Amino acid sequence: MNPLQRALIEKAGHDNGFEYVLPGDAQHVALASARHPARVRVSVAGQGFEVAIDTGSATLAQELARTFAASPADATTFVLPSEALLAHWLRRTAALSQALPNQAVATFEQQVQAELSQLAPPVAQSTEVLRMVRQRLGQQAYRQAMLDYWGGACAVTGLALAPVLRASHAKPWAVCNSDAERLDVFNGLLLAAHLDALFDQFLLSFDEHGRALISPQLDAAACELMGLRPTMRMRWMAPEHQRYMGYHRQRFLTGP
Repeated sequence: MNPLQRALIEKAGHDNGFEYVLPGDAQHVALASARHPARVRVSVAGQGFEVAIDTGSATLAQELARTFAASPADATTFVLPSEALLAHWLRRTAALSQALPNQAVATFEQQVQAELSQLAPPVAQSTEVLRMVRQRLGQQAYRQAMLDYWGGACAVTGLALAPVLRASHAKPWAVCNSDAERLDVFNGLLLAAHLDALFDQFLLSFDEHGRALISPQLDAAACELMGLRPTMRMRWMAPEHQRYMGYHRQRFLTGP
């Protein structure tokens, strides 16, 4: 690796979610960030690059494999034939690393402590104030995690217009057993507003393959007006979605 190639890789990292360059060797550039736990190594491979995940979420590689081809010999290594693909891979890796469990929870707890530290002690110690702060920041953290995970686009339609997208819980916030469940990016979907309303009221759900299930309460005219079709499906469904989607599907089948 020559100095120009090394500088190019370091800049790609800095511009795409990996602002730290770690000690490495002559053939690799090691990249990391303060905003997420992923660490990667980048080397030159022919006219392109080879990138390997050193540390990160257990599901990071499988999520990246939806977009990028992993090496047949190693599921945590990817060969990227251009600078543009390297930048895309780094950007997607950073976004996923901020969204996947349990980084959203860690970020949320830091934000809660930071906000409470700005309040006078009697206020910060109030149970009601703490509840309100945790709920507000938790909902913000969940939405950001969903935007990161789904690439800023609806999980069904692919609509990429953030103001009309909603972070929908499969297992509702109020009945979750912990903040880890409430903030789990697999506990729900990023949906266009009309789909979110239906999903929230258990009038729309998805089977174990991600195919849409439409409530019989919605007649043909209503479905046509809302653009609902039996062929609709999630853009993808990870194994980690199944537990939460099973809960939602049961509520859909038995009624809210």
